[in-house]
Amino acid sequence: MTDAASNPSPLYAKLLGETAQIGWSELERFFAQGKLIWVKGDLDLVSVAEAVANDDTQQVSQWLSGGLIERMQAETATDLAARDPELWAVVTSPWVCVQERG
Repeated sequence: MTDAASNPSPLYAKLLGETAQIGWSELERFFAQGKLIWVKGDLDLVSVAEAVANDDTQQVSQWLSGGLIERMQAETATDLAARDPELWAVVTSPWVCVQERG
């Protein structure tokens, strides 16, 4: 895997520029549609979005099986609604990749 920070692809750079802080209330409708991908821990949000956009099924499957990303679950959504933490998101239509920063 290349170091995206030192040598970003054009897509990575584009997605990085489209990544923004967002409140849970703005994400609820995407959760209701089943379109939120929850990115856990220290995984790079933009790298996940890039892999999803590129349909990199091998990498995405690896993250899914490792528990590093998942389609957002109701328990996570309930927790986020209650706490309203600092969230960051990037759209790779139809998906929205979301991560809590803290």
